[in-house]
Amino acid sequence: MSASLMESSVLASEVRAGARASGAGRRPRRRVPWATLSMLALGGTGLLVFFIYPLLANVYFSFTSFDLVSEPIWIGLRNYEYMFSQDSRVGVAALNTLWFVVILVPVRILCSLGIAVLLTRRKRASGVWRTLFYVPALVPPVASVVAFVFLFNPGSGPVNTILRQFGIEGPLWFNDPALSKPSLLLLGIWMMGDIMVIFLAALLDVPRDQYEASSLDGANGPQRFWFITLPNIGPVLLFSLVTGIIAALQYFTEAAVASTVANGKTGIDAGPDVLIGYPNDSLLTFTQWMYIQGFSSFQLGYSAALAVVLFVVAAGVMAILLRRMGAFTGKGGR
Repeated sequence: MSASLMESSVLASEVRAGARASGAGRRPRRRVPWATLSMLALGGTGLLVFFIYPLLANVYFSFTSFDLVSEPIWIGLRNYEYMFSQDSRVGVAALNTLWFVVILVPVRILCSLGIAVLLTRRKRASGVWRTLFYVPALVPPVASVVAFVFLFNPGSGPVNTILRQFGIEGPLWFNDPALSKPSLLLLGIWMMGDIMVIFLAALLDVPRDQYEASSLDGANGPQRFWFITLPNIGPVLLFSLVTGIIAALQYFTEAAVASTVANGKTGIDAGPDVLIGYPNDSLLTFTQWMYIQGFSSFQLGYSAALAVVLFVVAAGVMAILLRRMGAFTGKGGR
């Protein structure tokens, strides 16, 4: 009986070995991740409907003459030729937008970082100070601009009224082409709480032992900030810079509201092309001109061409910025 059991065992072993050999020769069946695909379906549909399709449609309309009423007519590169050779206001709008990118974004980041550093060092009533600096960021942009234009009104505003008490004749602020953009810069600094909170969280996350080790090595305050703080908050700094540039390239609401309120006119008195950009097109941004062309002049094809140029410029700036800043944050390659 033991011999028969042994033969059965040997036979079973041979069968299992043959099964493994035949299984090794076959390619394993791939399991379709239906659960993963179903979860990605909603996001993929949203990306297709709300980004890819509008982008492709916008590119198509940029080569047409389209007035939102009649069918679009294919005109080739005529919109782009008009933009770069005949449109006199698009250059002014582009330079104003560049001013906000080059001046507004770095100033807001530097001020936000400075306030965050001070708040990390202040122990008493730190919650109160954080709240005071963050609350302006919760104010709606339109309300904050209207309030700022009122405060800096050259005739009856509180700022110039206080200056007159000291014998100083205040400037025209939003009514002066040379000071209209710096006035919006003050507004941007006042509303820097959103960036300040991000920097504050990043600074509090820097390892304390690195500061202690650098102090034992004799490093002073600026050296600790440059060699310890900045490398640790590098990704947050890059995030703030990228989002700030994107917002500056799309700068619209604050400049448009400031122009309209400072002008003192309504849509009944003048058209949008007169209200937006006051004074003397100093607050005319690229997105405002794009809006005027599309929904005031009903030249949607030309407005689409402006949008394509803005998208290309933004994508190029982001690609260069991410590549250059990658080495600083420790994520970039050669």
